[in-house]
Formats: sequence, C-alpha cells, structure tokens
Amino acid sequence: MQPIYKRVLLKLSGEVLAGEKGVGIDFDKVLEVCERVKTCVDMGVEVAIVVGGGNFWRGRSSGKMDRTRADHMGMLATSINALALVDALEQLGVTARVQTAVEMRQFAELYIRNKAVRHLEKGRVVIFGCGTGNPFFSTDTAAALRAAEIGADIIFKATNVDGVYDSDPKLNPDAKKYDTLSHIEVLQQGLHVMDSTAASLCMDNGIKILVFNLDNPDNIVSAMVGETIGTIVK
Repeated sequence: MQPIYKRVLLKLSGEVLAGEKGVGIDFDKVLEVCERVKTCVDMGVEVAIVVGGGNFWRGRSSGKMDRTRADHMGMLATSINALALVDALEQLGVTARVQTAVEMRQFAELYIRNKAVRHLEKGRVVIFGCGTGNPFFSTDTAAALRAAEIGADIIFKATNVDGVYDSDPKLNPDAKKYDTLSHIEVLQQGLHVMDSTAASLCMDNGIKILVFNLDNPDNIVSAMVGETIGTIVK
C-alpha cells in the first residue's frame, strides 16, 4: 500500500478512546487505534495527533461553573488521553512524544513548533494535548491550528459518523451524505464538521479535512492510501 499523504494530523475525540463504555479509557480500543497509526508510520507517513477530552469532561456543558476554569479542566482531560495514546504507541514499538500547550514538565514536553516538526521528520508520532492552551477554543480549533503550524497535508477527523450529512442521520433517515464539500459551504450551511472557528482557520489556510467513522479503525489506513471514505472538505 502506498500512502498519498506525507504528513497528517489525526484528530481523535475523547469519546473514541472510551469505546463502548462511553466514559473513561478503554485501553483495548486505544491499542486498536494505535495499531493503525503504527501501520501508517511504517508506510513512511508522519503522523501528529490532537486528542479531545470529552470522555472525562466537557467545559462547555459544565453548568454554573466558570467557563474559563471548566475549560482548564478539559485541558487536563486531554492530557490524560494523550498519555494513554503515547503508552499504547510505545507498547507497539512506535517512538512517540506528548507535547502540551500548558507546561507540565514531569509528564510531557511543552509545545514548541520547531521541536514538533523535528520529531515528525525523525519518524516520531507527536501527540498534542491541552488544546490551544486557551479557554473558549475547542480541540477542533487546536487541530486546525497545529495542522497549519506543522504544515500537515490534511486533517483526518475520526468521529462516530461516516461523514458529513445535511441533517442528523440518527434523527432523519433521509439525511443526505456529502462526498465532497467546500469550506465555505460548511460555514454557510452550518454543517457540523468542526466548530466555525476551526472551519474558518482551515479555510483561510487551505487545509483539507477528511471526516470518517472510526468504528472501524482500519479506516485510518484506508484514508491514508486514498480509498474513498467519509466526506472530504477542501
């Protein structure tokens, strides 16, 4: 198999790592995902990962709590997931590094763009934790920002649906799935690919997004070699 991308940013939701439990970490699921990442690395692809923290905490649904502090808690949740990913990758023999946007020297490197790029060039997987390091910005926005900074060819957004629809396919059996979309169509139609800040950042920097289902982790490899899956935004 020959990959069609050289450098990819994989955006993983925290819920993906929870598996069927829905909360916490299902390490078997983490290993499943990381095995496919290893396959991509073995093909010569440079892989960076941004991970969410929704399997532990969601700042925007924290109720009466101060939003800034709630988002800080969410950043800590993403760092837990990042450490689980790096542990699984190392068990599989993949060299990996965690870089966080908030300093936590005992656990991870502080995010430095040039250092991250150097790790990728050496074949190491880089996992970005703590989002952008700022409240009010989602991990989708962090994925768009990091993809722009490291010069990624594309963002793989691995979700629990098999692409982008004009309405919720769980509620509307007649929902239409898109094969391709433009960034401006995503914004104008309010489609739930990424939040508007992340979508705008991708549009402004010409970053492609491929949205696909991670129920089958093999989709990561399928996407890497150019098979037609999910919805591509470009």
